[in-house]
Amino acid sequence: MEGYVTRFALLLCTIAASDSTQTCDPKEVNDNPWVYASEMAIGCWTSFVRDDTAEVHILNLNFATLHSMFSINMTNVKPMNLIVTSLDKVYGLCNINKEVHIYVSSNSTIDLRTNGNLGSNVHILHIPTQNEELVKWAKQKFGGVTSFTTIRNPITITLTGTRGIKPGSPDCTLENEDVSEKQFLNIEKISSSFKSCSPPHQNRSENAELHIINIPENSSIRNVLLRVDTKETRVFLRGPQGTTWTFLNLQHTQFGSNNDILLPAFTQRIPPLFTLYSDNAEDVQRKTLDHFKAATFTSYTEIRLADTMIQLVLGQKDNIPNKAMTSEVPKPDPSATIPMPLLMQLYTSPDYISPLDPNTKVQSDKRIYAEISGHTLGGFVLTIKVIRCFVQSKGSCPVEKPLNFITESCSFDSCPNSTRLSFSLDQLQELTSTTWDLECVVELCSSKHCGAGGRVKRNLEVSQPCLQPPTPPCFDFGLPGVLGIAFGGFLIGVLLIGALWFIKIKTGYPTGLDISSTAASLPRCPCSGAKRQPVSTNPSPSENSSANASIGSTQSTPTSSMA
Repeated sequence: MEGYVTRFALLLCTIAASDSTQTCDPKEVNDNPWVYASEMAIGCWTSFVRDDTAEVHILNLNFATLHSMFSINMTNVKPMNLIVTSLDKVYGLCNINKEVHIYVSSNSTIDLRTNGNLGSNVHILHIPTQNEELVKWAKQKFGGVTSFTTIRNPITITLTGTRGIKPGSPDCTLENEDVSEKQFLNIEKISSSFKSCSPPHQNRSENAELHIINIPENSSIRNVLLRVDTKETRVFLRGPQGTTWTFLNLQHTQFGSNNDILLPAFTQRIPPLFTLYSDNAEDVQRKTLDHFKAATFTSYTEIRLADTMIQLVLGQKDNIPNKAMTSEVPKPDPSATIPMPLLMQLYTSPDYISPLDPNTKVQSDKRIYAEISGHTLGGFVLTIKVIRCFVQSKGSCPVEKPLNFITESCSFDSCPNSTRLSFSLDQLQELTSTTWDLECVVELCSSKHCGAGGRVKRNLEVSQPCLQPPTPPCFDFGLPGVLGIAFGGFLIGVLLIGALWFIKIKTGYPTGLDISSTAASLPRCPCSGAKRQPVSTNPSPSENSSANASIGSTQSTPTSSMA
């Protein structure tokens, strides 16, 4: 009995140990190998330079502690007017050269100390504290603003001495930006709370990586810009209610989130796929495994930054380019393309049962049926809409022809991630080329909002139909036709008889003969034994008329007597 109890206890321990390997306990880290985070802050960066070659920069310092200290190193910089502002009580040590002038508001609690005898380069003036008003004041005093930078919890701020201008507009328009893009600044800050971990035993048989990003409930972060630098990736995103995750790009990424998702080229938000109020690391990790039906995950990252907007890059640290992040929130662009793998399959019948082999030639006089399908994007179903199709011949001189198509009906159950259409290749009968590329331009739609989905292409072999010799026309006469022909023949006969009668009159043949006399006058007529009467050689018209009359009268008597 004790043996059974022991084996049962060992089994429970094995199950518990196996279950614990699915999760991990996050620890404070200074460097995350998978996620690079950058705070987004209000600022601007322009091409403005004064006529005296001096640049104008504004530093807006924010501190989370009540009393803070920082230092500014500007010993190697070119002529500069630097405006420092902060709403906190701070102490700063400024290492500057004689070409640098610092301006501080008389209403602020900033205490600045300079090196050497350069205290006269620090000017106390009545300066506005609001960001927009401060920019206006600087434009009026110096003619413009080269940069405006918001820095949180700085320890050391170093101006590298390189040019601080950015090609483009000289006007300073405040917006959310990534401070790391400003290469003329090196900033050392108080490290934010950053936790990370990975399970000790991961199943490497799964091709797609699975990453978890968790923002705790007490965080002020509400807007996250996310760029995914790895392909075939699954991402689980969890944040406080009201958080929005905006994808800057998609590498065939599958995602799940308890918050709204904003995709490139779309203005519509994708609603949360599930509800998760707990920000506990283990709860989030188990929810991830359950949502993706996975045995393990690649990494877990917990972010605590003191800002409402941040920007993240997901990928291995070695593959993340330094300061290569986009600071602007992507705006809906009709020309932007959503990377969604598409496939076109051809059929010869509208039942869409037997696919057409790519090497099979299709006759140009036959109707072709096509189905364009794609995979779900991040677990979210998008509708495929065909905009236009065309064919292009292969060869040194390609010919492109637009292709008219008809959208075929298809229920959502039959083709949830595809669309069907049909088209005819009649216009290709006049062309000699037989090898074509069939290409269609599509859009991906969510509800009433659509974005460019790219193009889908496939090869098409076309053969001309066999031409049959022309068949002679077959005349089919009905009763009206037969009667018409008979009546026409009757009229022709009457006209011919009349013509013959007219000829006889004009040529001198007797006109008063009956059938027998007529037959007697014809040569070789077996029906008459009468002899032919001689005719005078040169009769006069009067004699001829009387002779004809007498002949008619003399011949009528024996005929009547014979009858």
